[in-house]
Amino acid sequence: MVKNQRYKGILLIICSAFCFAVMNACVKLSGDLPSVQKSFFRNFIALLIAGAICLKDQKNINIPKGSLFWLILRASLGTVGILCNYYALDHLVLSDASMLNKMSPFFTILFSWILLKEKLRPLQGGAVLLAFIGSLFIIKPSLDFSDFGSSLIGLTGGMAAGCAYSIVRILGQKDVPKNFIVLFFSGFSCLITLPYLIFQFHIMTLSQVLILILAGIAAAGGQFSITAAYCYAPAKEISVYDYSQIIFATALGFFLFDEIPDKFSFFGYIIIILSAISMFWYNNYYLPKKEQK
Repeated sequence: MVKNQRYKGILLIICSAFCFAVMNACVKLSGDLPSVQKSFFRNFIALLIAGAICLKDQKNINIPKGSLFWLILRASLGTVGILCNYYALDHLVLSDASMLNKMSPFFTILFSWILLKEKLRPLQGGAVLLAFIGSLFIIKPSLDFSDFGSSLIGLTGGMAAGCAYSIVRILGQKDVPKNFIVLFFSGFSCLITLPYLIFQFHIMTLSQVLILILAGIAAAGGQFSITAAYCYAPAKEISVYDYSQIIFATALGFFLFDEIPDKFSFFGYIIIILSAISMFWYNNYYLPKKEQK
């Protein structure tokens, strides 16, 4: 039963990785629009889909006592993560922005240790530190804030998303319905960004509208998939598979935007992915054998 849950989590997280890669490509394709406006349309489509699914279920949604705080915190951090990610997508190479956002699994493990008291062993902590070092090769800190600032914002988005996903794990343990988690987050994010949209709305072409609708559909698919994935299995067991998004993002960036990451970014990718693989091996092979002795 436990293995089946893990396999479901793995399949769902790979599905979410593909959906989020498509979403990021659509956001970049939508052109020169404010990140907040892109975020609103992304979440509004997800809100409609989540609402339709909840209505189809025709179940009375009972929110367990003590869950509202965690729902609001998850939605707040998720909104910050989206806004930062979209800003990075507009200012960085697609694969760089995606990789910085994919620091989220490491932050998920870190915040799961803080919030859920899940054990963080020395090698796991070392992998998180090594991944951060790898991110520096992508960020490339310099006195030129135009590049460094965009990368730092992208990393902040990954951190906010990581914390949000650890809270999804808390909500899953409290038996909050997965579809409602997505519905609440999408509705909350729309409310937060709506005032900006009202006063600073930028006129869009038909193609931009269609692309953002596609981004919203892909985002909804990714959000449902990753929410279910972290409800099925702990982050330490499945988070490494989230890095399949980098493969999807690099391919989409090359074919759609003729983007090729520089050698420092590639080196950063290798460090982060190796950190993820080593942590996966430690959690799923070395640690179980050690505990059996």
